[in-house]
Amino acid sequence: MASSDNRGVMLAGAVAAVLSGAAWWFGTGLAPVAYLAWLAPLPLLLAAPRLRWYWAALAALLAGACAGLNLWHYIHDIIRLTLPVGVAVVAVPAITFALAVLLHRRLMQSGRYTAAAVAFPALYVSLDYLGSLTSPHGTFGSLAYSQMDALPVIQLASVTGIWGVVFVMLLAPSALATVMAAPAGARVRAAIAGGAALVVIATFAFGVMRLHAPASSAARIGLITLQGPIRPAVSSPEGQALLARYVAGIDALAAQGAQTVVLPETAFATDASGIPALAELAARRQMIIDAGVALQDQHDERNAVQAFMPGAPQAVTYAKQHLIPGFESKYTPGTAYAMLPGAQTGLAICKDMDFHDIGHAYGARNANLLLVPAWDFGADGWLHGRMAIMRGVENGFAIARVARRGSLTLSDDRGRVIVEATDENGDATLVGDLPLHQSHTLYTRWGDWFAWLNLTLLIAALTQLRPVRAPAYPPIAVKPTR
Repeated sequence: MASSDNRGVMLAGAVAAVLSGAAWWFGTGLAPVAYLAWLAPLPLLLAAPRLRWYWAALAALLAGACAGLNLWHYIHDIIRLTLPVGVAVVAVPAITFALAVLLHRRLMQSGRYTAAAVAFPALYVSLDYLGSLTSPHGTFGSLAYSQMDALPVIQLASVTGIWGVVFVMLLAPSALATVMAAPAGARVRAAIAGGAALVVIATFAFGVMRLHAPASSAARIGLITLQGPIRPAVSSPEGQALLARYVAGIDALAAQGAQTVVLPETAFATDASGIPALAELAARRQMIIDAGVALQDQHDERNAVQAFMPGAPQAVTYAKQHLIPGFESKYTPGTAYAMLPGAQTGLAICKDMDFHDIGHAYGARNANLLLVPAWDFGADGWLHGRMAIMRGVENGFAIARVARRGSLTLSDDRGRVIVEATDENGDATLVGDLPLHQSHTLYTRWGDWFAWLNLTLLIAALTQLRPVRAPAYPPIAVKPTR
């Protein structure tokens, strides 16, 4: 009989791991299917209370690893990060999922069903938040980005940040598993199901209402990225040839009514004297030109942008604050934010938008538009661009982002992509009317309050742990065949 019990345990854990792992694989990563991320925890949460803890842990580790393994080719072969980084990308979601499943399992076996339903998302959000504070990659890898095509869901970020989005999408399967598996009375199960349903319905209702709010104004913006040499000195023959092409392209966008044009990250290398041709063009066309540059002086080199404005004596300069470890070690990180004079327009660069502190700082400065030169790695164009868009949802500003080897996007502060293109076929330009809202979000005002609430909920759930003397869930067994 013992061997049959073991076969039953292994079979149940294997099936749950395969189902959860497949949903994690396709529900996260570079091109996620949003609804699968909601379903991914369910199979293992249903099985875990009836599994030995070590089988539950192993199954959860294997399933959770799929939320990182689907990025292995990108991490290892495309952007060529070190092996320890690749291992961490796989291990972090695996360990997080395993710990959350084990906590849910223990609370279920202790008869603390409401705590079990809440503890699973609370632990996940708490670890997600604490990791974002220490990771050199900020919020990269958060489950919230899997929902970027589910516009009603991500509106919650304007109140709670991405932490609320993660909580809701994990509360639903956790509550469902609790209601389906708990040997509790109908009243308890109805309360858990009703509470979770109310949270989910309220999230969608709020999102739908927010999406219907009218814009207060609009800006006509052009984006342009051209194929050519990498970071040529603007004074070199190669730099002058590329600059002439950019001037012609910007002129064409201006002829289509563009009031602002954004170039990609480090399009040129220059010094503090800037790029006179772009300054002259901005004055002649009465427009703003935001160009990514490798800015060199006697003391250091910075990954920066220079924004040329008509009538301004010099360009507005911003230096990238969050640099890619290894890739950008030669640059000195910036420490200051930059707003264009007389406008509610802020400046940022590529990886800055992976960190919620950048978006929060510009929201606090009442920005309603961010100009973001960027440089992606081709395969991550959708995901990296959507991470930037989430900062706009959190803090109430539209985003004009143009990436070399990535996407060109104009998105409003609701996360809607107004116009999009890619440079996968060579030179790319677009122009569009970007709606602007005068949004002052609760997340900008209150910061990461919801993350701290989850830490509080987690501590409260941990106090509900009790010794399990007679588990309510017998191990899964397979009846011996005759």
